[in-house]
Amino acid sequence: MDTIRKPFFIASVVLIALAFLLEIGSTVFLNKITTSLSGGTRSVTSLLPDDPAVRKAFNDPAMQQKEADLASQGKPPGMGIPYMAVLDGVLLFTILLTGSGLVLDQAVVANAQGCLSLIVSLLSLIAGIVSIITALVLVIVMISLLLAVPFGTIAYMILYGFFDVDGASVVLSLLMVLKIAFVVTLILSQQRFIERKGLMLLIGCSLLANVVISFLQGFLPGFLVSITDGIAAILVALCGVIWWLILLIGAIPAIIKMLGLLKLAKR
Repeated sequence: MDTIRKPFFIASVVLIALAFLLEIGSTVFLNKITTSLSGGTRSVTSLLPDDPAVRKAFNDPAMQQKEADLASQGKPPGMGIPYMAVLDGVLLFTILLTGSGLVLDQAVVANAQGCLSLIVSLLSLIAGIVSIITALVLVIVMISLLLAVPFGTIAYMILYGFFDVDGASVVLSLLMVLKIAFVVTLILSQQRFIERKGLMLLIGCSLLANVVISFLQGFLPGFLVSITDGIAAILVALCGVIWWLILLIGAIPAIIKMLGLLKLAKR
């Protein structure tokens, strides 16, 4: 590959790192902008099904106090955005491995790359699987509560009926801008990155994840967004797990080669 233009490449690393960090810290970010974007809080009662029994049961002072407490704390951001870190972590790690050759000796990079890829991908794979199981259990719980009329529905509305769709849209838009800027700077750093089909496919999956989460968050009425957001989280994390598995399998030949060299060195 021709010489990489370092300023553009460094900019691309910073941009994808910012996107990754925003995904990890999106809960804090969303809670801060909830009030300003939503123009105040909405009543859970307005989101309840039009069933007299449900609405009558909801007129419990304790439940109304719980609603007020949740409203004052801000709406939960859900799982979709944070779970994108499972997928974008692969992209960030891949770019960092590519950039390591700019600051380290090529021989050192070649020897350490396989081992580092194996360790990071294995740990990330385990974390991704645990995340998928967690999200799946939570989605099942939410659906079960929603269908258990009237009291299960009430519990669902209190616990999961609030979702900051506007705040999530802002974060998703910002993430898309960062990722597009990352792609532009990466190509400007070296046009031959386009020829790396695996990298381009990974970038495409990352951009598609944004679109999928945005679609599922806006597909159904607001009180159901927690469920669709959980489904989006599962899909995105599953995609990330597949990419980590590919990276893990790709690291095995390098490990075998390194072990073979170590045996030869001992003889």
